[in-house]
Amino acid sequence: MYKIFLVLSATVLQVLLPLRASAELYTLRVGSGHPAGPTAYVTVLRDYLVPELRRRVAEETEHELRIIEGYAGSIASVAETLEAVQIGILDIGGFCTCFEPAKLFIHNFQYFAPFGPQDAQVGIRIARQVYDTHPWLMEHLEENYRQTVIAINGWDNYHLGSSVSWETMDDLRGVKIAGAGPNLPWLESAGVIPVQSTLPDGYMALQTGVYSGWLMFPSAYFSYKFHEPAPYYTLIGFGAMGGAILVTMNTRSLDRLPSDVRQIVLEVGRSYEVEAGRVLDERQVLGLENLRNSGAVVRDLPDVVRADWARSLIDFPNEMAKEADSRGMPGSEVLRTYIEAVAQSGYDWPVPYIIN
Repeated sequence: MYKIFLVLSATVLQVLLPLRASAELYTLRVGSGHPAGPTAYVTVLRDYLVPELRRRVAEETEHELRIIEGYAGSIASVAETLEAVQIGILDIGGFCTCFEPAKLFIHNFQYFAPFGPQDAQVGIRIARQVYDTHPWLMEHLEENYRQTVIAINGWDNYHLGSSVSWETMDDLRGVKIAGAGPNLPWLESAGVIPVQSTLPDGYMALQTGVYSGWLMFPSAYFSYKFHEPAPYYTLIGFGAMGGAILVTMNTRSLDRLPSDVRQIVLEVGRSYEVEAGRVLDERQVLGLENLRNSGAVVRDLPDVVRADWARSLIDFPNEMAKEADSRGMPGSEVLRTYIEAVAQSGYDWPVPYIIN
């Protein structure tokens, strides 16, 4: 019996030792140009995606995951994150497609059809549907920028904050208003002077009069304290831009992970989308409540003015679709899918967008 025990023990050790030897520590660098806290998608990266990756890898595999986090531009700015992931400075990066108007032009499809879904969860689900229908969107990032989309996020509903009070579109003519980039044409149709800017620059620019307002969603407008220099917040409802935020991973970094860890990364990415939508909608409600409680002047834009604004942009989606087509991108197909998917969700567009 003693000899049998020795043989069995040796056999077990021979099986276990290779398993232990194959267990490795993997290091990932995760970051974004925006700060966690005031920026919802980065907060969910920090508070959900990162700890969930650590937890699941520790509980479900033989491996260990070490994650180095770098937000608020500590590794890459808002306009550098795509490139940081591409060259491997970041393994996982979160960024807005709005800061890549040339490289990711058609990935901004939701910006090209304003006055869309007002609910972030709906917007993100529809954006995911568009990505699944058009694999070109993901392949474009993989083939040209060496990164894989692991999650889609967005912004909550866009409205307009300003340091000046206004009632009609005519009141805004000649007023300088900031935006991220692809949403600036929303302003041009109203005679506004559009100014491209970023969230970290907003407070000082509003305070010093560089511009007089921001196209901004409630969660960030309050969190970045824009209501202090610009207390007038008008609810227009340009829409929650589902899909405007991408979380991508350097393809080589993803491929070097063991298959079980790689699968966890992809699964956590999908669950991040659900959590992100929930947080965005909560923050939208809380942001409006905080703005009102802080003394900001929050008002609804009259329906007739909103309708006039929407009509002024009726040709905008088709124009952007054709521009994307001219760049060798499937612009018409993507915009058509998005507009139809929104309508099928039960949401009524204020004007009929037609892609020729």
